[in-house]
Amino acid sequence: MREGDNELDLARRYTEVAKEIAPHLPPTLAHVFAIQQREELRRAMVDLEAVSKGELAGSEDITVAFADLVGFTRLGESIPPEELGAVAARLGELASEVAEAPVRFVKTIGDAAMLVSYKADPVVKATLALVQAAEDEGEKFPQLRAGLAAGPSLRRAGDWYGRPVNLASRITGKARPGTVLASEEVQERAEDEFEWSFARKRKIRGISDEVPLYRVRHAGERDAG
Repeated sequence: MREGDNELDLARRYTEVAKEIAPHLPPTLAHVFAIQQREELRRAMVDLEAVSKGELAGSEDITVAFADLVGFTRLGESIPPEELGAVAARLGELASEVAEAPVRFVKTIGDAAMLVSYKADPVVKATLALVQAAEDEGEKFPQLRAGLAAGPSLRRAGDWYGRPVNLASRITGKARPGTVLASEEVQERAEDEFEWSFARKRKIRGISDEVPLYRVRHAGERDAG
């Protein structure tokens, strides 16, 4: 906007800009769609290869964490869209702040943030810090719950694919608000600076056997159950 504008002036400038941009939209959208399709096909091929060989070719061993906002969908029914968007954006900011090397903040997916590290300890520590950071935002900010898993995964176009990624996402749904649950692989790889409590075996969608889960806390932190 410019000083002295009225609605007609602004509308005319929008019209001019729209005429300039419109011809570029079809090739731009086609390019984005092609990239999406390529990644979907690549992911499908990864899954087929994993089934046939029992392993991910070119995979790397990582620990991955997901943290999502508790009650985000319900919150969207009671506040304006711009406020809901601000909450999701703040989650991304908090995740970026706790993701110090060697931990990497990969992305946000709606109401969830994804962290990855080649070592278990740093990403466990970052996840605990992220959950606490959400608590420190105050009562108006939703609590977080988080899940961690570890194992071979495949990196493609800045993202990660594989069983640990899917497992961590699904473990998140089993965690209580304000808590962090981890798979047995993460618990075995982490050092002694954390406290672990067995959270029993849980049925995880897509996995035939029940998965042992552990709640993780900072050393000396009281277990609230």
